[in-house]
Amino acid sequence: MTGTLSPELERIVAAAAAAAPAYAATAPADRARAIVAVADALEGARSALVEIGARETGLTEARLNGEVTRTAVQLRLFADTLVAGAHLDVRIDPADPDFALGVRPDLRRLLIPLGPVINFSASNFPFAFSVLGGDSAAALAAGCPLIVKAHSGHPELSDATARVAIDALAAAGMPEGVFYLIHGREAGVAVLQDPRIKAGSFTGSIGVGRLLADIAAARPAPIPFFGELGSVNPVFVTAAAVAEHGEAIAAGYVASVSGSAGQLCTKPGFVFVPEGGALEAGIAAAAAGTPEHRLLDPRISRSYEERRSTILGTPGVRAVVEGGIRFDEQGHGWATPTIVTVSLADFRAGHAGLIHEAFGPLSILVEVPEGTDLAALVPEFFEGNLSGTLHLGAAEAAGTAEHVDELRALVAALSQQVGRVLFDGWSTGVAVTPAQQHGGPWPATSNDSSTSVGTAAITRFLRPVAYQNAPAAFLPEALRDDNPLGVPQTISPAGESQGWGGRWR
Repeated sequence: MTGTLSPELERIVAAAAAAAPAYAATAPADRARAIVAVADALEGARSALVEIGARETGLTEARLNGEVTRTAVQLRLFADTLVAGAHLDVRIDPADPDFALGVRPDLRRLLIPLGPVINFSASNFPFAFSVLGGDSAAALAAGCPLIVKAHSGHPELSDATARVAIDALAAAGMPEGVFYLIHGREAGVAVLQDPRIKAGSFTGSIGVGRLLADIAAARPAPIPFFGELGSVNPVFVTAAAVAEHGEAIAAGYVASVSGSAGQLCTKPGFVFVPEGGALEAGIAAAAAGTPEHRLLDPRISRSYEERRSTILGTPGVRAVVEGGIRFDEQGHGWATPTIVTVSLADFRAGHAGLIHEAFGPLSILVEVPEGTDLAALVPEFFEGNLSGTLHLGAAEAAGTAEHVDELRALVAALSQQVGRVLFDGWSTGVAVTPAQQHGGPWPATSNDSSTSVGTAAITRFLRPVAYQNAPAAFLPEALRDDNPLGVPQTISPAGESQGWGGRWR
């Protein structure tokens, strides 16, 4: 299969494969210093990069500056994580002649880097999920050489960001071949199919993500593929929440829907509210005067226009905020937010046309009659999502409301369908922190046990290896008894197996 690559792609993949052993063997502190150097260089080039990004994507400089900061913070977080070593999941079982099942050998297990990774970058986060975004940071922290397939929506920014990374890694002494950028879907697919590539990641549409995931799975030697593909992020607002802080809910909702022209994977697509329209005036007031915002590219603009027309044309749908979209001479769409409402009965009737993601500043209020089993609505209408949100009244949040068991059932139902359950907030604005979970069941992601944000993201690009009766001289440092790296080690002492389960009798 290597013969199908162009000469340039062959050079890149061969260099990444050659760099893999050396990069995996770099001392954690040296790798951490290199990753921090990349973060520092990214921030040092901030002004020039943001100017290119604003021109190519139409996103505001304020938004892009925030993304640069977020990207640098994530790189630094991962640098600290790889030195701390918890992501290696080190487990040590010393030899035990009195083991419950017979003599136990000395067994020591840890996670090691997979090898070269290809990351298909996103259009809507030109820093945070692009060339140096979460997937790239995780692969580099794991010790995997990285090939990034640039997004066609911001090619100039991709080249400039890649140059920052390549120069910083080289200056930090990392092996040649650790980082490359390529362009074009065909090139990306060809690299994904190459047997020297050991994992893939992607942020984008369900259709393209499924295609790439199927390619990864159909290889003679299948590889893991981590795609973030689509989400509508349902929200549930109780009557008590509306009564106690409806104005704040309305304002927060509009801000979440309209921010970055609604081009966020965590945008609230559906909000289930008590029937009666109590939030509508506040929503209309909050949306009044919202300036139009350019969508990322003409293709996304046309798709949004079609999706918006389908939703507005569905029987029973009524506009709370009409919004709109216009096209300029370059074919770019400029949108203002559209928010509509529909009864639960009409939502059920028009479900097939309404339920799919509208990638842009549009969201749907679903009016729910009193006494509706909210927990039952989750599996009825939704597949996997990145997030689910509840807005509660004070007594409900304190667990003292009479119907608290119904709300607990709703939380349990959401937990089966999403990766992150929020209370009294909005799903846009994903905190970059160790415990974050940014993934969910299909089609939110192609692998529902993974995350692309938070320190657990690193383990996607590692695999386990156990060493049995290995002399100390041949053990990885993390598995040695003297533990020179100081990483956490889970040790099962000899003799303890005789007492397993005893305390439960």
